[in-house]
Amino acid sequence: MQSFQFDLVVVGAGSGGFGAALAAARLGANVLLVEKSESLGGNAARGGVNNWEPGVGGTGIPFDLYKRLKKTPLAVGVYKFGRHFAWQGADVSPKFPGGELVIDSSGRYLDTLRRFGAPPLFAAEAFRREHWHGVPYEPAFYAAEMEAMLAETGRCTIWKNTAFERAHTDGSRLGSLVLSNGHSVTAPFFVDATADILLAQQLGCRTSLGQEPRSLYDEPSAPREPTDKLNGTTLIYRVARIATPTVEPLPADIPAVCWWAEKFPVAACTQYPNGDFNINALPVMAGREAHALGFAQAYAECARRIRAHWHHLQTVFPEFQSFRLSWIAPGLGVREGPRLIGRYVLTEHDLLAGLSGQAHDDLVTIADHARDTHGADTGRAGTGELSQPYGVPFRSLLPTEFDNLAVACRGASFSSVAASSCRLSRTMMQLGQAAGTAAALAARGAYTSFAALSPAELRDSLLAQKVELSWPRSPALLAHLAAEDA
Repeated sequence: MQSFQFDLVVVGAGSGGFGAALAAARLGANVLLVEKSESLGGNAARGGVNNWEPGVGGTGIPFDLYKRLKKTPLAVGVYKFGRHFAWQGADVSPKFPGGELVIDSSGRYLDTLRRFGAPPLFAAEAFRREHWHGVPYEPAFYAAEMEAMLAETGRCTIWKNTAFERAHTDGSRLGSLVLSNGHSVTAPFFVDATADILLAQQLGCRTSLGQEPRSLYDEPSAPREPTDKLNGTTLIYRVARIATPTVEPLPADIPAVCWWAEKFPVAACTQYPNGDFNINALPVMAGREAHALGFAQAYAECARRIRAHWHHLQTVFPEFQSFRLSWIAPGLGVREGPRLIGRYVLTEHDLLAGLSGQAHDDLVTIADHARDTHGADTGRAGTGELSQPYGVPFRSLLPTEFDNLAVACRGASFSSVAASSCRLSRTMMQLGQAAGTAAALAARGAYTSFAALSPAELRDSLLAQKVELSWPRSPALLAHLAAEDA
């Protein structure tokens, strides 16, 4: 077995892992990024979630990636709302089967950086049309650009098709990992960005799965009793325009009716820059069912369900007969899994207090997405929209059990309610940027613990990287974001 030494080892190359590896390498650290699949991007590429939803905080590395993508024709765009079944009058039948998000040729990146302040009922259309814009992109270009950005640092080694197998520890320190390629790697710092926090779980860090009872954190949206519900899972597919309208035949072993729910789910239909549509049924499978089945069985069953869903769209809505099913994501769109119970648990109280009410001195990113539990709602009214942005403390990335490990993915230290808000790709990329920055600064300062790093030093470095940490935006940050073609 050959052994390698790095300044930082990042396990998992989704949004958080990419952000961590790039930030650390840019600051001079020698980084290893380990990815078990054949490509980078995680949910945001392989999972078919080829779209950044609107929200504050998507500056820093996400903006750098967007600017790179924009230089390639038809690689990225900005969307606006088209039709939505909640906004169509009673005289429209059948109503559009969900929400339509179409490319806006005049859209700018700045337009995509706000969600908060929307009226609670989704039927309130005007605010959402004005402020809710997102970023659809081509997943192959996205993953390739990620890899190119890492390569350009000259300090990041990427091992794809490689998983970690076991870890070696010394007290409160993680010392080395043994990988599936037969190598052993050591580093003073590690980042777990595996989404299901596989490294943290193997190390015995405290974790949570499912909905916590209201009594635990006194969250108003939490159920009175704990449940095993998880945010819903989807399998996203793509459709491309064809010249001759047709209804694609349904395989003989797949029913034409919805067998897993009372009716077929609605869908987010997001236009790619080239005119294709990304179809995201909301959801295709209950999160707990997918977790229990495991990837292979869950994927196979979801593949059957989305074929029935597509047949339903083509049968009931003739406009879809001008498209064909052209691609099915190789990964499931998973919204929730195990979560760390770390040095600070982000809860609904943080979301509701917002930046004006949070007293943390270690906020490393801000977010404003709604409390949004697809398929796992607790019965609350409205959509859980927020009135202002909130921040995520760096302590939410740190397990209590290990000093040199950070978790930068949807499995960080969040309650179930809080996770439903801050799980989005750009927020995860910003958490990764914070973890990678912290690792580089700690290594430079000869610290042995993430917690030894001064919050002010970490925040100052993030601010220098154009990470948004306050609201309203400063004139300097606005000018930086407006120069998207630079």
